[in-house]
Amino acid sequence: MARWKLTVRDGSKVSHASFEELDAAVAEMRRRALAIRAGAPPAKTVSAPRDFGPADQVRARLQIAGKGLLRKPVAGVDVRGDGTFVPFRGSVARQELDPTDYDTPFELVRETLA
Repeated sequence: MARWKLTVRDGSKVSHASFEELDAAVAEMRRRALAIRAGAPPAKTVSAPRDFGPADQVRARLQIAGKGLLRKPVAGVDVRGDGTFVPFRGSVARQELDPTDYDTPFELVRETLA
């Protein structure tokens, strides 16, 4: 039985992949996130009751979930409309993480789940 599950939400498309090793799951998340960013045109500002610029829009969400009895570990990255990656942890109560001390946000995701 797989230990890690990668869920990719790209627009209306949702896909899942299972992995035995965390490093393999993080590597696949990185590959897919880079492909999504490369294949998407820049987002435009959306006006609703307030304006949402490209940095405020989530183009895709990629998350890795592990196994757990009470709380399973969950972390991932949002691909924003301006092409940036924003790491987070948690599923329902998502908390953005600060990637300042890391080379990539994917390393922070790996450390958060390890």
